[in-house]
Amino acid sequence: MANVIVIGAQWGDEGKGKITDLLSRSADVVVRPQGGVNAGHTIVVQGQTFKLHLIPSGILYPETECIIGSGTVIDPKVLLEELQQLKNLNVATDNLFISQTAHVTMPYHRLLDQASEQRRGEKKIGTTGRGIGPTYADKSERTGIRVVDLINPDELKEKLEWTINYKNVILEKLYNLDPLDPQVVIEEYIDYAEQLKPYVVDSSLKIYEAIQQKKNILFEGAQGTLLDLDHGTYPYVTSSNPIAGGACVGSGIGPTVVDRVIGVAKAYTTRVGEGPFPTELHGEIGEQLCDRGAEFGTTTGRRRRCGWFDGVIGRYAVRVNGLDCLAITKLDVLDELAEIKVCVAYDLDGKRCDHFPSNASEFARCTPIYETLPGWQQSTENCRKLEDLPKEALDYLKFLAELMDVPIAIVSLGASRDQTIIVEDPIHGPKRALLTSNQ
Repeated sequence: MANVIVIGAQWGDEGKGKITDLLSRSADVVVRPQGGVNAGHTIVVQGQTFKLHLIPSGILYPETECIIGSGTVIDPKVLLEELQQLKNLNVATDNLFISQTAHVTMPYHRLLDQASEQRRGEKKIGTTGRGIGPTYADKSERTGIRVVDLINPDELKEKLEWTINYKNVILEKLYNLDPLDPQVVIEEYIDYAEQLKPYVVDSSLKIYEAIQQKKNILFEGAQGTLLDLDHGTYPYVTSSNPIAGGACVGSGIGPTVVDRVIGVAKAYTTRVGEGPFPTELHGEIGEQLCDRGAEFGTTTGRRRRCGWFDGVIGRYAVRVNGLDCLAITKLDVLDELAEIKVCVAYDLDGKRCDHFPSNASEFARCTPIYETLPGWQQSTENCRKLEDLPKEALDYLKFLAELMDVPIAIVSLGASRDQTIIVEDPIHGPKRALLTSNQ
């Protein structure tokens, strides 16, 4: 039995959907512990593309139970649209369960998110505008609407009448927006509740029962380490905790039940939205990485900023998550390059900095110190074993493993399930017998 957390080791968009989909073959339960519709996981199965925002990637395995945990924020409209899309593709959804204590994103959350971001002007954070931050803010302020309220019409009506009138004051007076009609919103969300009610459970209890039954549980993180509210590049972060510890909080389980933590990182680095990005490339190579890697956000469609692999944030991700191993994705995107640079440290005001600075102004002043490795300039897309890789590609992976001091368990070479090298089963295999710099 193994309970495994999969998290992003960069700024999100690392390819966690594909890795979770692969690992779900060995999982009995897949849990989504945090985030909302601002996340997007893309999975390609036999040429068919699935774009998931709230539903765990394990939904494509009909025998796998999928749980949206209490740490998530749920937009009912989007969730129902996602369910319908899966049904249209003949994917069964009766194995989905929704936490009764997850918070609900309401129309005023989206309006406030977009208005606030617009008001920031040049100091905008780069949110998706989907209402995630305001939903989590209401959760912390203890004025939020939870799923258990959503499915109780009397409770929902009582809470929303007060809350919408309160939010209307902000919408009208602060942002000069039209007010919402409480009755229209209440009727709309009561309809959503009727459709979602069959999926609602006590998710913490359900996960605990699975643990008692010695089932394999996979915790699917959204976003990435550097977007963590407490440990990311604040204020350019998300509103939840995408690090490994957040998976325990958002699922309602204790850390002692976790057997392994797997980090997912691209063979280069990308970032969506605003904020410092030391290894960002602005010229031809950056455009090449973006085009070859199809670097456009699953949720927003925004073009991702691209840069060389950053070993400093990689080591930081290992530290704050306690990573046991790595999955490296999109290695094939580097196939055409004659040489590849890797950031091994920063220059901060003329001094070498080997560790991620928690001070935002210091991080903004960091410039990368690179080591240059030779490229392989041949396709890796059809490689299925380590020995199939060009020597330079294998050396590059070993360099990353040594730089981050963590072994590599999986190498992804394309979007499809079969375009993958499984170095060692990261769930059932030995913890450290993976690809390292010594192999």
